[in-house]
Amino acid sequence: MSAAFNDYVLTTSAEQGWVTAEQVSQLKVLLGANPKMAALDLIEEQQLMAEENIRVLRDLIDQAAGGGESQDNSAVRAYLEIAIQTGASDLHLGPDAPALTRIHGQLTPLEGPEARPLTKEETEQLARSFLTSKQAAKVEETGSIDFCYDAEGLGRFRTSVVRQRRGWESVFRVISSKIRSMDELGLPGVLKTLTRYHNGLVLVTGAVGSGKSTTLAAMVDHINQERKDHIITLEDPIEYVFTPAGCQVSQREIGSNSASFSSALRAALREDPDVIMVGEMRDLETISLAISASETGHLVLGTLHTSTAARTLDRLLDVFPIEQQSQIRTMVSESLRGIVCQQLIPTKDGHGRCLALEVLVNTPAIGNLIREAKTFMLPGVMQTGKKLGMKLMDDSLQELLDRNLITPEEAYRRAENKKQFAAGFAGQLK
Repeated sequence: MSAAFNDYVLTTSAEQGWVTAEQVSQLKVLLGANPKMAALDLIEEQQLMAEENIRVLRDLIDQAAGGGESQDNSAVRAYLEIAIQTGASDLHLGPDAPALTRIHGQLTPLEGPEARPLTKEETEQLARSFLTSKQAAKVEETGSIDFCYDAEGLGRFRTSVVRQRRGWESVFRVISSKIRSMDELGLPGVLKTLTRYHNGLVLVTGAVGSGKSTTLAAMVDHINQERKDHIITLEDPIEYVFTPAGCQVSQREIGSNSASFSSALRAALREDPDVIMVGEMRDLETISLAISASETGHLVLGTLHTSTAARTLDRLLDVFPIEQQSQIRTMVSESLRGIVCQQLIPTKDGHGRCLALEVLVNTPAIGNLIREAKTFMLPGVMQTGKKLGMKLMDDSLQELLDRNLITPEEAYRRAENKKQFAAGFAGQLK
């Protein structure tokens, strides 16, 4: 193996937290004395890494080498370049339709020569041009694959390739190379307060494409800048890449570095973490482990696809069997630190999107409602907690409407209490 690949092995192993900085230094000394030896073989010989991580590392090496294949992905790169130049958040390459970009939340066909519909043969060829043979085989076997595609010189893209009824389809989400700070995103100061806890559960929720990943990345990076802790992120796939500042940051990708969120979370608890970010809390086991971790001295940041704080708590608790729910409600009432629900709404001028937030901060009154299964009463308590940074989604929508940033129609469509916005919406229709 070349010196470049030896460097790649050592760097990747250290970034993932599989070996320590001291072990890397020792390995470099040994490799210097044995220039013909491969770093991975030396790691195996020294028994410095778990077998599972060695298998993952071998797969990463194969991918870095391109799987031994020479493929022309210039057509896909051209589409991605257009998406970046137009400020799109997503690119769709599907059969029987032109290439589509999502700009400010709206899907728009490309203009010019690229506007013609793509055939199913073309979309399959486009997909195969950037997939490794192993990835293409997975699409053929299971019908889909999700991963982060790193296009050299362009950037990183959260990518989904599926086999649908009409053929192969690829969807790319543009990932900003720069992690924006909480201040740059205009997030309220109470979210910084939530990052300063050393244990407990913080949930960021919203629909797909509502900016949850961006908010979580800003919160994790704020912790990275402020503290000297061990942060572990569990993601599917890895989107933002964190550069360790005050903290050691270990990022694990579900599917590549671990079989599932639950198995990754169970393993993470044995790696002396201080902060754990769970990209998606999908099932009973993952949610149960996250709640337990938040009770045992870890700050856990997680996501759910829910629209309000009350629905978030109901979703979180309803996955448990009836006989366990009383105990779980008590645990959550004590470990919950806060819930942030968000929406990205097209601006009135059509040139962007703005953020609407609902924020719940746990207090004795909130905890009591959780224990007594009275989540329907949360909005009333949140209304009285504005001094603590709490805010209802409808209040956030009203603020955006008062600032003339969104239309009455958008506010009405997204509101919980439709009556509050009905008059303005009706007036717009006249």
